[in-house]
Amino acid sequence: MSHDGVGLRAVMRSAAFLTAGVLAVPLLSACSADDEGDRPAAAQDIAPASRDQVADGGTLRWAVDAVPETLNAFQADADAATSRVAGAVLPSMYRLDANGRPQINPAYLESAKVVGTEPKQVVLYKLNQQAVWSDGREIGAADFAAQWRALSGKDAAYWTARNAGYDRIEKIERGKNNLEVRVTFARPYADWKSLFSPLYPKSVMGTADSFNDGARRKLKVSAGPFAVKKVDVKGGQVQLTRNPRWWGSPTKLSEIDLVAVARDKRATALAADELDMAEIDPADAERITAARGRSGPLKGASATGTQSPGTGRDKGEKDDSGEKTGKSKDEKARDDGKSKSESDSDSDESSDGDEKDTSGAEGSKAKAADQQAALSAFVVRKSLEPAYTQLALNGSEGPLADERVRRAVARALDRKELAKVVLKPLGLPAEPVGSHLALIGQAAYSDNSGALGGQDTAEARALLADAGWVPGGPVTEQKKTEKAAGSKGKKADTDDSPGDDGTYIVGEDNKPSEADRDLRKDPKDHTGAHERTSAQSGIQADEQQAGKQYAKQGGAQGAYAPKGTAAPAGAASGALAKDGKPLTLRFVLPSGQGSESLRAVADRIAQMLQRIGIRTDISKVSDASYFKDHIASGQYDLALYSWPGSAYPATDARPIYSKPVPAADGSLSVEQNYTRVGTDQVDQLFDQALSTLDEGEERSLVRKADARIWAAAGSIPLYQRPQLTAVRTGLANAGAFGFQTPVYEDMGFLKKGAHPVASPSKTG
Repeated sequence: MSHDGVGLRAVMRSAAFLTAGVLAVPLLSACSADDEGDRPAAAQDIAPASRDQVADGGTLRWAVDAVPETLNAFQADADAATSRVAGAVLPSMYRLDANGRPQINPAYLESAKVVGTEPKQVVLYKLNQQAVWSDGREIGAADFAAQWRALSGKDAAYWTARNAGYDRIEKIERGKNNLEVRVTFARPYADWKSLFSPLYPKSVMGTADSFNDGARRKLKVSAGPFAVKKVDVKGGQVQLTRNPRWWGSPTKLSEIDLVAVARDKRATALAADELDMAEIDPADAERITAARGRSGPLKGASATGTQSPGTGRDKGEKDDSGEKTGKSKDEKARDDGKSKSESDSDSDESSDGDEKDTSGAEGSKAKAADQQAALSAFVVRKSLEPAYTQLALNGSEGPLADERVRRAVARALDRKELAKVVLKPLGLPAEPVGSHLALIGQAAYSDNSGALGGQDTAEARALLADAGWVPGGPVTEQKKTEKAAGSKGKKADTDDSPGDDGTYIVGEDNKPSEADRDLRKDPKDHTGAHERTSAQSGIQADEQQAGKQYAKQGGAQGAYAPKGTAAPAGAASGALAKDGKPLTLRFVLPSGQGSESLRAVADRIAQMLQRIGIRTDISKVSDASYFKDHIASGQYDLALYSWPGSAYPATDARPIYSKPVPAADGSLSVEQNYTRVGTDQVDQLFDQALSTLDEGEERSLVRKADARIWAAAGSIPLYQRPQLTAVRTGLANAGAFGFQTPVYEDMGFLKKGAHPVASPSKTG
């Protein structure tokens, strides 16, 4: 789980998403179509090229958020970098295709199928006879059995993050020969394909000590196209080199370096020739697009990065010492030019020191210009990330404990408009997500939002009236420290950084804001803020509108209030009240750099809620405290964060939507259901879906569960997150992967004169 700007890090990997799949009241009936979304909303963008077009050799420097704390993907502090390493160096029985559906990985499996259901489910794996660990030992039943015992949950000495699926296994044994593995389940398990991906050697899984500590900073034995050469915590990188015992298609790259670079430093690192590929934010994508001579929205920024002869980091040029520099002729020429310029500059400075004193500002401009020019060596590849952003409604207390109020909030939202705020400036399809449990293109996907209903202001107001919230009701004067109706909680950990508005209340001014007026414009009107001409302007404009509306001096009385200030009685004619308290919901948001689009969406949501009489008390808190101190602890009414999609929703999504239950100490055990909203029916549908071995029936049950989740209105899916990747021109089979598992052995730099296949995601 994550919120935009902080990224899919350790939170995403906590407890619910450690399988290979990572990354819905009328009758409550789900769509019956077998494959409503047979293709993803946006295709992957990786500049595909045949292997014979890709040069042998070269090092790919790929940005990650941080050096992973552990290389064991089944530990609680595993993160996205852990998964990236595991994907390159360890076996996976299944990998995801471009539609987010699991497919047999032929490098390790010849076949895998259910060979028996009575009296027990039995799955027979037939392994690729060439599959061996890097120490020469065959991959076999002993490795499967060791991983099962470690992850079964029966031995508390193993510090595991989860045991889903493995806890259903009864025994694992060798088949007719060493290449067969028979897995017998004590209880039927529909998502058996999620198991043993990744698969660790028995030397890691065999004992609690080796599991807990043996694979945190090193992985001595591997079985992927690459192997771990070095984990350099101080230097901030993980080095992966070719596995000499790899039996599959030879790796094109000699080495992959995973380099730790913070999001806000990546453009600088790219320009400084420290990276070849990095996921970036829209503002940096806009810079790269501009550097390549493009203007307007990122609609044209999805170029494949075709290189002309002599460009790109293919095999690398040799320097005077005969060593490969990894730089093209053009890059070397740029460096030579820079050196000459610096030499001339030094000469000028030594002859005339006074000029140095007057050149500071111009020097900064020149440096910025050089950096911008360097970014022209990259292209932005874009798709939709296999994750969606949702509006979470905390149903544990306050007004949102009433399902009618939650449903009213949901019915007030124009989800299509919210998707446009983020995706349209990037030239990506702005389709709202219609499922909590699958994304467009996946087998289980079905738009079940009809179980709740679409945007309907009149219906939303009627629901609030039925719940007792009426306009113009008396409001009891509150003490300064007393909360209006909404979640109880500790004081917000606000970020005092420049430009942060702290806390303000939307809805205490009956004049429409600029953002509100934008929403009312004719969608065909291509002028003004409604149609943005760039990703950056679209994001910044919403922030500027929020600042003008709520923070300017001399604004309308009540438009801005310090945190904790009670709403004045009768401040707005449309405001709702009940039992002497105004209907104000605390909307918690991250304040850090990179969360601009999230805050722009929140501003639009606040304006939509204002129309039905709900005021929002917006609190911007530090990124560090956002999840731990607010989302996980339930100190919010409304919040925006993301969940990754999964190929195995019955397994992976259950902890997110299962009904919270009282713990032995009297507290509420929520697992990962941070909205605290759940029903017995949803739990039963998940249980049934997990226990059927009929794939069609499983999909139907998952869709029914999703319809029930929609009806409960604890979380409202909004849009699939954008995936923007800066890639050095000439790098093939890499970029914005979308759903698909990267094929590490095919990634590499194009040969001189070679061209990739046209990008399937390129739009006009």
